[in-house]
Amino acid sequence: MPKSARTISFILASALVLLAGCHKGPQQGVVATVNGHPIFQTDVDKAYSAQLATNPQQQTPSPDQADSLKLNILHTLIIEGIIDQRAAKEGLTATDAEVDAKLAEMKAPYTEDQFQAKLKAANLTLDELKRDVRRSLTQTKLLNKEINSRITVTDADVTNYYNAHKADFNLIEPAYHMAQIEVTDQGSAQAGNLQNNKATSDDEARKKIQAIKNRIDSGEDFGELAANFSERPDTAPNGGDMGFITETQLKSNPTIYAAVTKLNAGQTTDIIAQFDPTTHKPVGYSIFKLIGKDAAGQRELTDPRVQQSIRQQLHDSRAQLLQAAYREILTDQAKIENFFAEQVFKRDAQ
Repeated sequence: MPKSARTISFILASALVLLAGCHKGPQQGVVATVNGHPIFQTDVDKAYSAQLATNPQQQTPSPDQADSLKLNILHTLIIEGIIDQRAAKEGLTATDAEVDAKLAEMKAPYTEDQFQAKLKAANLTLDELKRDVRRSLTQTKLLNKEINSRITVTDADVTNYYNAHKADFNLIEPAYHMAQIEVTDQGSAQAGNLQNNKATSDDEARKKIQAIKNRIDSGEDFGELAANFSERPDTAPNGGDMGFITETQLKSNPTIYAAVTKLNAGQTTDIIAQFDPTTHKPVGYSIFKLIGKDAAGQRELTDPRVQQSIRQQLHDSRAQLLQAAYREILTDQAKIENFFAEQVFKRDAQ
């Protein structure tokens, strides 16, 4: 072989060795990386098991369904990793003091033994809970800085929205602005509150709602208690606010109607049991607060409640849009390797 040919062969062989060295396969137990930071199979498996546990009546997923669910979980973990890294870059990672303060708030309603029992029921260690709390606080700090601080809702925005939706503010019958704290004994359901606090039996539900009622009677804020302990995921994040309930809707439950119509604005009902229509056994308990009552007729833009409602709706809508766009931007800027997705594709694309 001529010298030049041997030289070319040597260069090509060396290049192949270098390329092979640069494209290392995934480490054992790593299913993805985000800018070089690993996401482990154990994290996906734990989230997968937890998701199945929320619906024990569901049939065991087929292999394809299981992989699809795990791909979705991994996608969420990748996005969380991207956000965590951006927060760290911005110096917004939650501090140990902030995490400890949040943990102390979460532990406050329980004895140490009760708190440990809660961790065990959730299949969490204290270190895992601290990690989740830190991530939640960190993401909130980042989104507040990058999203919420940039949102402005002007008076003109409010006026334009009202004029476009004026009919929505015309009440054809009296309506009751209500808030609710709900506790159930449905242990498989997600808590949906800030404390991730969930009753798992009727006895525990009765004790929990009574403790909440005692705190309301002692003067604690209804909205804060709802956000921290109510198990109704659609209203707990808003301090239990249910919005306006028409008189017809309220009359569909005579017990609640009778209790609420006796209240003045700002007052709360006693504990009201919820019953299974088939077994007639209690399945949960609620406390309602009457925030206000509106007579039938057009609610005008000059009403401060109308303005606040519109401002909040516009703010939340813009926040959701900007958060989605922000996540896409961060994802585009990140280097992501999804080894699990590659594995699924290579195995099933035949």
